[in-house]
Amino acid sequence: MQEQPELITAMEERQNPSSELGQEMSVEASVSPLFGSCPIPIFDHKQIVLGHGSGGKLTAELIDKIFRPAFTNPILDKLDDQAVVTIGGARLAFTTDSFVVTPIFFPGGDIGRLAVHGTVNDLAMSGARPLYLSAAFILEEGLAVDDLRRVVESMRAAALQSGVQFVTGDTKVVNRGKGDQIFITTTGIGVIEGDLNISAERARPGDKILLSGFIGDHGMTIMSQRENLEFESAIESDCASLHGLVAAMLASPEANGDRSFLHCLRDPTRGGVATTLNEIAKTAGVGMLLREQSIPVRESVKGACEVLGLDPLYVANEGKLLAIVAPEMAETVLLAMRSHEHGRDAVLIGEVVGEHPGMVLMKTEIGGTRVLDVMFGEQLPRIC
Repeated sequence: MQEQPELITAMEERQNPSSELGQEMSVEASVSPLFGSCPIPIFDHKQIVLGHGSGGKLTAELIDKIFRPAFTNPILDKLDDQAVVTIGGARLAFTTDSFVVTPIFFPGGDIGRLAVHGTVNDLAMSGARPLYLSAAFILEEGLAVDDLRRVVESMRAAALQSGVQFVTGDTKVVNRGKGDQIFITTTGIGVIEGDLNISAERARPGDKILLSGFIGDHGMTIMSQRENLEFESAIESDCASLHGLVAAMLASPEANGDRSFLHCLRDPTRGGVATTLNEIAKTAGVGMLLREQSIPVRESVKGACEVLGLDPLYVANEGKLLAIVAPEMAETVLLAMRSHEHGRDAVLIGEVVGEHPGMVLMKTEIGGTRVLDVMFGEQLPRIC
């Protein structure tokens, strides 16, 4: 941090708007270098744009201005990947998700496999044991029946592999040209055993940040297929269910049955690692400091991102998780992760800090410090 004193000064002034520089920055904040001086707020959209589905700033804007005011309640307002509800003494994790990925078939998976694993992972990020799923299909007139059969078979196999069952569903068909082959909406229910409490609001200064493996595989797989790009090394989606990995982390023998060391779990899907950590930092009111050289990126993914002008830290993943854990248990949890097939490449990438709350900073390989902000709009649309 010493290499960038002007960065710290700027952040301190931003948090102290009463100072002369702070007042100047407050004025400048309303003037975008991209859009110029405009009396209308940058995020004041009259129509939905692709960026509203990015998981970034536009998504947050949509949620805060449209959905939260209408549906606000203590459960929803936590904005975790799932809701945790208590029914008849049982604690249940409840989540819903929609999948609109294009193309619907890609190396390492398809829209059906993605729907199962994505829903299971949202449940797993609360420490829940996934049990049941529902699926609603919106089919476009003209979709090949063989393609639908292939997607459904993929979902059946993924559910069997994940130990969950489809117990209800729905099907609708729209006119040709009014959809894009197939959209799938899934809902999942799982049970949380004991007094386990995993949530973004539990991140604390001193906690360690663990990542389960290489980032960017899924997003760059979709992009390469969509644009018919070929690279020297093949890229495959990392699509996988992670509840087994979470169970292995919670079963660390050194914990002696106390599972409170696992403070927060998130799967960095839309918006990637950078956006996900920003969401946690904002919710918990903490800062984060990462080490760039510790974050694993395959050379094939790194090369593809360089060619396309993308940042791997903002590229979607579908089989990775971020864990915020108590510092004294970090090495133990890391070993438990590496013992599981989906965590063999797990690494410690940084820590939670008390400074610069709500911000994620990264120490670069050349020794500087970079601010990792939330994406404004969509880097890669329709990625999941």
